[in-house]
Amino acid sequence: MVNKLPDAHEKALMVNRDRSKYGTIAEIGAGQETARWFFKVGGAAGTIAKAMSAYDMRFSDSIYGPCQRYVSRDRLQAMLGYEYKLLIERLDETRGAETTFFAFANTVTVHSYSHAEDGHGWLGIRFQTQPREAPSQIVLHVRLLGQDSAQDQDTLGVLGVNLIYGAQHLYRDPRELLEALLDNLTIDNLEIDLLDFSGPAFEGVDNRLMALLLVQQGASNAAMFTADGKVVHPGDMLYKKAVLIERSRFRPPTKLTMNLLDRAHTEFINEPEVCDECALVISEMTLHNLSDGSDIQIEDFLQRADILCMLGKNVLISNYGAFYSLAGYLHRYTDKPVGVAMGVPTLREILDERYYADLAGGILEAFGRLFKNKLRFYVCPSKDSETGQLVTADGLQVAPHLQHLYEYLLENGLIRSLTSINQDYLDYFSSDILEKIRCGDTSWEAMVPEEVGRMIRERALFGCRENT
Repeated sequence: MVNKLPDAHEKALMVNRDRSKYGTIAEIGAGQETARWFFKVGGAAGTIAKAMSAYDMRFSDSIYGPCQRYVSRDRLQAMLGYEYKLLIERLDETRGAETTFFAFANTVTVHSYSHAEDGHGWLGIRFQTQPREAPSQIVLHVRLLGQDSAQDQDTLGVLGVNLIYGAQHLYRDPRELLEALLDNLTIDNLEIDLLDFSGPAFEGVDNRLMALLLVQQGASNAAMFTADGKVVHPGDMLYKKAVLIERSRFRPPTKLTMNLLDRAHTEFINEPEVCDECALVISEMTLHNLSDGSDIQIEDFLQRADILCMLGKNVLISNYGAFYSLAGYLHRYTDKPVGVAMGVPTLREILDERYYADLAGGILEAFGRLFKNKLRFYVCPSKDSETGQLVTADGLQVAPHLQHLYEYLLENGLIRSLTSINQDYLDYFSSDILEKIRCGDTSWEAMVPEEVGRMIRERALFGCRENT
């Protein structure tokens, strides 16, 4: 017999019946739905010390202080901090010995007729797992994809109940908690694109792993880490930035992949619309690949992310297979130029019409989505496997019926050849290096940056033998 998932009504009722939990619910903006569940099911007096809603910005500012953006992580943190502090100040002396306190908050904007873009918001809970214990915290950002505001509000209410219930009952298993956030919800109506655990209840939790699990499970389209390994909301990183991105397996990063990104960066920041200070450089890996449907373990992605972060790179891991989908994701957050660094073999794949069979307009529709908003390719040459001759983007042979389209892209600077690549690196392929690592052939060490080789050896990555 299949166990039925508890719905929002049952979860809210379970929380209300637990007299050892007590807290506040504060909601500003459009997210006035979570508290309603706890009042509707009955028994909320034993759970909720205070429920607060605020629409007016001045009222909100008078309580939590002014901020630049009302739907932001900063505003959420201010709400959680204020409400939790108030609980402790007013109630710890009288009931702190037998009560675990919590403060739930959200700040949200939903789809409306006056806004063309999707709704989104920040939700969080600060809570104790033992009386008078230091608090732990869960913060998440959600994109709301409903057809109307009513659908978004229903989604928010259920998600809020799932978060409060999960924090109180599932905190010992963050993976189970993550999965339970989507109970009785559909990923067609929301995307959770950031999830952050902190505090004593989550010691040892790798937030990068949690972010990748969201991507793997389809709850999110991408996870982003800064060069220091922190999980960040992609919108905060990409907002109004010119973006240069290199997609590769980085398994492992080679001297060629790093040289390609460096040379593309030099060209990119010399574009008239780009300045070095506003340019964001990203190394991207995809859970899908145009020519490879293999299933790779999440831990393997984390190992590669560790190497890239060690090299000082920002890392994006996405579930976008097609480049036009990746471009659409980036353009969601920035209208500045986007550059994509790649090799000739990847360019050949992009020109293969088989990958666009699911689009009504085929390759023309794909390229229309891809090359808008000043996107351009920076293409590294390769060597012909038979003749050994250099193949550049300028001299690439394409299908005759695509020749005029390709010439258009070249002539308008949307595809550009990189001529400054170190040609000694063109024979360095990740697949060959990986095989050498596993076979104990130490010649691979000359094909990767020195610090990459050191990290692979010290951590025995990619099947590296201890004696290499």
